[in-house]
Amino acid sequence: MNAALFSQLQAFLAVARARSFSGAARDLGVSRSAVSQSVRQLEGELRVTLVARTTRSVSLTEAGRLLLESGGPAVAQVHAALAGASGKPGEVVGRVRLTVPRSAFHFVIEPVLPKLRERHPRIEVELVFEDRRVDLVREGYDAGIRLSEFVERDMVSVRLTEAFRFVVVGAPAYLAERGTPERPEDLSHHECLTFRSETNGSLYAWELERGRRTWRVPVRGGLVVNDGLFCATWAEQGLGLAYVMEPLVEKQLAKGVLRRVLEPYAAAVPGFFLFYPSRSQSSAPLRIFVETLRELIAKRPAKSRPKAP
Repeated sequence: MNAALFSQLQAFLAVARARSFSGAARDLGVSRSAVSQSVRQLEGELRVTLVARTTRSVSLTEAGRLLLESGGPAVAQVHAALAGASGKPGEVVGRVRLTVPRSAFHFVIEPVLPKLRERHPRIEVELVFEDRRVDLVREGYDAGIRLSEFVERDMVSVRLTEAFRFVVVGAPAYLAERGTPERPEDLSHHECLTFRSETNGSLYAWELERGRRTWRVPVRGGLVVNDGLFCATWAEQGLGLAYVMEPLVEKQLAKGVLRRVLEPYAAAVPGFFLFYPSRSQSSAPLRIFVETLRELIAKRPAKSRPKAP
């Protein structure tokens, strides 16, 4: 592949991932017209239309999608090889780009990064904090971290945490004023702090369970946010009930500034997992990242799996 064709391919991949010529131009540090010209030249070379352009949006044709899926990993390997050639013998050089839910930061990312950076300072880690469903290949991610329910079956997955529960919590002052809900149906009479899904924009329904029965409760309240982590803080201030990951509020529960309610209905989840396409295993930076995760997880004190009531 000559230099011009490689540059055109890079421009196309940037457009495909950003879904925008302007966004691709920002990522590449060039003008929008330069990106547009490169993509047109590539389409001319291949004699196919790769990008469907309208005045408001950019989408990939079937040919464009296939080129993204096959060409994206190949270009990433070329960049990794070039970066590795400039490093010292035995030194791993490259980048790992991860999509991570904000709630997983303290579980996984915070304890891993210092050790990873200490051992492999030439590995660049790019974190995008988001909770929506993503297409790793199409959007240019090396790997993602999600709860198990969001991991596709064709992905390689690595367990990162033990199982934990989602619990409903409230401040003592709020419960003294508004009462304590005893059944899922009681939540309709309470001020519930809720959030919108980044995937479909709908208000998140609180998921509860007891035995084999499950509930999805469409709660409502005067405060809605796009990041559920704020809800625990608002609950602590007495503004309502919050639905949170139990490990994130362990200290508040221990201090008594928050209390569990509806505990017999707390839903357990298998935990957080790292996931990535099987063909990404050839990436040395990703292998190092996974190995570091596994090592730290092995050293972490084992916690018992939450027991169903």
